[in-house]
Amino acid sequence: MINRADRHGLSELYQLRGRVGRSNRRAYAYLLIPPENELTEVARRRLAALKEFSDLGAGFKIAALDLELRGAGNMLGGEQSGHIEAVGFELYTSMLEAAVKEMKGETSEERPATQLNLGIALRIDESYVPEENQRLRLYKKIAGAASDAAVSEVRAELEDRYGAPPDATVYLLEAARLRLECERMGIAQVDRRRGELQIRFMENAVIDPAHLDAPGGAQRQTRRAVHAPGLLKYPLAATRSDEVLLEIHEVLETLAAAPVNA
Repeated sequence: MINRADRHGLSELYQLRGRVGRSNRRAYAYLLIPPENELTEVARRRLAALKEFSDLGAGFKIAALDLELRGAGNMLGGEQSGHIEAVGFELYTSMLEAAVKEMKGETSEERPATQLNLGIALRIDESYVPEENQRLRLYKKIAGAASDAAVSEVRAELEDRYGAPPDATVYLLEAARLRLECERMGIAQVDRRRGELQIRFMENAVIDPAHLDAPGGAQRQTRRAVHAPGLLKYPLAATRSDEVLLEIHEVLETLAAAPVNA
């Protein structure tokens, strides 16, 4: 007999019920609860799930519903737990995906990672995609997009399911395109600081920053200034988020016209 079953978690109730009866010995688990009108909505859903999922192999369904009811924590914020807290959500999912591929005997090509610090709101608002698990799935798809076509597919999916995306989500998709451009060019990091754009290159960058000083090269863009090996600084006139993203795209187009490493 389980008193005040409405105060217990779904997985806990499922486990307790599973301990009752063995082999050919029939037994019963009694869950005692207050009047139904005093139960919370979550408690009602727990008890309804126990009634519904009573067949063999229902444990996974119970676990999935329990995760939905309790939530998985704010995996994109500070309220995290376990291994995800130790390494971060994006790295955790990447490591998990790599481990699964390794177990399947698949090989994946290492992709250079570019870090963008643009000072722009890049997010999928709760008011736009209310379901947390769907937002996490979309964040992962955008972060893992390996081509402009993949980014376009995510946008098409968003528009089809949720309508026109708000500005912050549009900027998130545009930032994904910027990241892809930077990775193709061997740019390690892009920082926007006080009206200035700082671009740092990887050691194996496709573009050699030293070539930018060659006569007739990309130095014709007079607003460019080279301050250190592998580091370029550009003044940014734009202040609005959409204009900042557009201006950064123009800078990358200028760099793409520069001589490349052999």
